[in-house]
Amino acid sequence: MLAYIIRRLLLMIPTLFGIMVLNFVIIQIAPGGPVEQVIAELTGEGGGAIQRVTQGGGDFASGGGGNQPAASASGGGQTGSAYRGAQGLDPAFIKELEQRFGFDKPIGERFVQMIGNYLTFDFGDSFFRDQSVVSLVVDKMPVSISLGLWTTLLTYLICLPLGIMKAVRDGSRFDVWTSGVIIVGNAIPSFGFAILLLVLFAGGNYYDWFPLRGLTSPGFENMTMVEQVVDYFWHLALPLAAMMIGAFATLTLLTKNSFLDQISQQYVTTARAKGLSEGQVLWGHVFRNGMLIIIAGFPSAFVGILFGSAVFIETIFSLDGLGLLGFESALNRDYPVMFATLYVFTLMGLILGLIGDLMYMIIDPRIDFEARGA
Repeated sequence: MLAYIIRRLLLMIPTLFGIMVLNFVIIQIAPGGPVEQVIAELTGEGGGAIQRVTQGGGDFASGGGGNQPAASASGGGQTGSAYRGAQGLDPAFIKELEQRFGFDKPIGERFVQMIGNYLTFDFGDSFFRDQSVVSLVVDKMPVSISLGLWTTLLTYLICLPLGIMKAVRDGSRFDVWTSGVIIVGNAIPSFGFAILLLVLFAGGNYYDWFPLRGLTSPGFENMTMVEQVVDYFWHLALPLAAMMIGAFATLTLLTKNSFLDQISQQYVTTARAKGLSEGQVLWGHVFRNGMLIIIAGFPSAFVGILFGSAVFIETIFSLDGLGLLGFESALNRDYPVMFATLYVFTLMGLILGLIGDLMYMIIDPRIDFEARGA
């Protein structure tokens, strides 16, 4: 097993490198980089990027360092800049912007420097926030972990018993109508369901039962522990419901099919022939084999839930987590945050994938990836 783990860890290196190269190239050729964001703000077409640059230590709005932009309102001459909308701005100011964002270096040098820093988990500082990328990620992580962990746990607690019941009662009326509900739920996108929940239960056109945003209420620190727990789950209720709807159908049907496959095996027939009750056959023989693929898939399910629906749910419910951070970073072209979160998420996904494979071998010793030359 040790040799298999080492091979998988070594394989992560080119995989992670390839993903970073591909995304780095795509981002570089995409229009509307951070320099363009600042230029658009100066010319009245942006959404506040220049304010965040100023907060981040570069006082470009007031012409810090003597490089005040020559505003085009007075008919300033053309700069010949390659940036769209840069006409009328001082070329020295444009050059200072490029240095501020690191675009005065060749693309290859920028990539090598970025990867070198990432190997030591040095992600630098945000372009538009007065914070390091690490502190930003650490600040936002608890919200995303809360959503992903509770969604995964509740999904397993509901879907596993439901899938087993559907397998035991295969073809019954219960199996048919629950399958219909599951199919309808699976057809509804999580963000669409989230909006529906807001309209119905968060002060839309009907009921005002749940809070509209955030994970805690004002004055949370002054509440008792019981009140804090109740308030926390009160805020989580709608986001968790919206996130669960996507994973609900997949896990339920996977559980049902896995148990149906085991129930049809010869060892089940033999156990019944020995006079064992259906409960003894199900829980003593079928359960362990049927749960193999379900339990081993827990790490990948957690990653899928955490990094899949979280972006939309955090945005809709105004939850200050990694999903919302990534969404805002993409809009603002905050490259350090974008690439750092991509690097961390990809690395986590690869590691959890390895953990999932190891869980297969732990749960069922008959599985040996190393013997198969994996």
